[in-house]
Amino acid sequence: MSGHTHGDIDWAARLAQLRMADSLDAEALAPVARRLVGSVVARPTVVDVGCGAGGMSVLFARELARLGGGTVVLFDATPTLLVEAEQAVAGVAGESVEVVSLLGDLTDPALAVPAADLVWASGVVHHVGDQQAALRTLAGLLRPGGVLAISEGGLEMRCLPWELGVGRPGLEHRLLAARASWFERMRAGIPGSVAMPYGWPRALREAGLEDVESFGALIDHPMPDSDLLREYVVHRVGWFAESAGEWLDADDRAAAATLTDPRSPDFLGHRDDLYLLGAKAIHCGRLK
Repeated sequence: MSGHTHGDIDWAARLAQLRMADSLDAEALAPVARRLVGSVVARPTVVDVGCGAGGMSVLFARELARLGGGTVVLFDATPTLLVEAEQAVAGVAGESVEVVSLLGDLTDPALAVPAADLVWASGVVHHVGDQQAALRTLAGLLRPGGVLAISEGGLEMRCLPWELGVGRPGLEHRLLAARASWFERMRAGIPGSVAMPYGWPRALREAGLEDVESFGALIDHPMPDSDLLREYVVHRVGWFAESAGEWLDADDRAAAATLTDPRSPDFLGHRDDLYLLGAKAIHCGRLK
């Protein structure tokens, strides 16, 4: 298991989209980083599992620097992303924050990860066949009193008006439904995939953690917004249409192609009515 284990996804190719998401999520996730770092010992070791482009690691590093220091461990299985995260965190860490980079996969029995006071894993566990076993592995990285926090689920992001002037109204609803079908097949196709017919809070308790709680982080970029948001929406719609296109009809595939084509008069990047609204769910528990 790593931050991004499923072989059908080229995470390095998605670097631009990951960078944009990190920028758009930062305001909402900064309080999450503060809350989590504040819940553990002083000068903690924080392990960001599946660190991606480093967005959350940057927020952790800032909090550690503000509170007197600590260690941020960047962990990912994709070398390109690990280098990106290293560069991002280096710009904010300061002398009081040590940064450690580890390239690897959590399913590797020879894996050596420093004992942690806080383990963070965003969008990671659902890429592992046995999600419950993955949580036990993550919990096993903790020192006594340490916290495991995962970001999984929440409210799906919405970004498009109902009617776009291209194709049938409600394209975004159908894109999300197609994406759900893609996700179902993705989960079923992971080697060793097993069902976990209960929610994340129970799964954390099953992993041996106590004081389990869940809370949300609202992502809210109202319209009209920035060029960054428009670019992100173009990438998002294109990615959904590409990855889940077989669950869309021909008209919806054609509409998505038109909307993401910079040469088209209907290009989403020209609109002033895009937005981003959704919520990330964070679930955490403590090792006694």
